[in-house]
Amino acid sequence: MIIEKCIVQSIEKVKSNIFLLKVLSPNISTKGKAGQFCNIKVSENDFPLLRRPFSIHYIENESIYFLFDVHGEGTNLLSQKKIGDIVDIIGPLGNGFNINEDFETAVLVAGGIGVAPFPLLTKSMVNKSIITFYGARNSEYIYDKNLLNINYSTDDGSIGLKGNVIDLLKINLKNLDKQKIKIFGCGPSPMLKALQIFANENNIKCELALESVMACGFGICQGCPIETVDNNYKLICKDGPVFDAKEIIL
Repeated sequence: MIIEKCIVQSIEKVKSNIFLLKVLSPNISTKGKAGQFCNIKVSENDFPLLRRPFSIHYIENESIYFLFDVHGEGTNLLSQKKIGDIVDIIGPLGNGFNINEDFETAVLVAGGIGVAPFPLLTKSMVNKSIITFYGARNSEYIYDKNLLNINYSTDDGSIGLKGNVIDLLKINLKNLDKQKIKIFGCGPSPMLKALQIFANENNIKCELALESVMACGFGICQGCPIETVDNNYKLICKDGPVFDAKEIIL
C-alpha cells in the first residue's frame, strides 16, 4: 500500500456521464494489478470526508487511468479536476483477479461502469483467448477502449442485443467448452448475483469483483463485510474486492 501525491495528466468526458482520469503515479503504477483499486481523496479540504474507491482501469508506463461515472458529490468533484492538479491516492488496495489458473479462454462480463477493471485485465492476459460481454443501459453508457472481442447488450437495444448481459452470455456460451473457460465479472449487485448463479449451476470457474463503499480501503473501519458460504464474513476491501463465486453469498 502506497500513499502518493499524483499529478493529473488529463481528465476527459468520454460519454455523457462517464469520465476518464489519467494521473502520473510512478510508485502505485508499478504495483497495481487488474481487479485492485485505489482510494482517492477527491478534494483538497475535508469535504467530502471519506475517500472514494475506484478500480484501476489501465496502467500505461507510469500513468494510471480511472474510469468513473458521476453519481454524487465526490465523483462530481473529481470530474472537475484540471491538468496539473494534485490528487492524494492510496493504492494499490485489495486482491485482484487470479489469471494463473488452468483455463484457455477468459470470459469477461461487464455491467455498466463495472467495465472499469477489464482493460487492464485484458492487457494482463497475453496467453489467453478473451471474449468480452458488455451490458449497459444504452449506447451512451458504453466505453470499450482496450477491450477485445466484444459482444454488446443494452436495455433499450441501441447497440447489440436488447436485454441484459446475462442473457447475452447464455446465448453465446453454448459454443464454448465450459471446462476450458473462466468467467470474470464486475458490475451492479443484481448482475453479479445472476452471474454467480449461472456459473455455479454450470460448474464454471468464476471470479466476481464487488462494488462497495470502502471508507478506509484496508480493513480498519470494518465497513464493507460480505457473508461467506461457511457462515463467516470477509471484508470486500481487504479480502476482495475479487472473490471466487463459490465463496460468497450475494
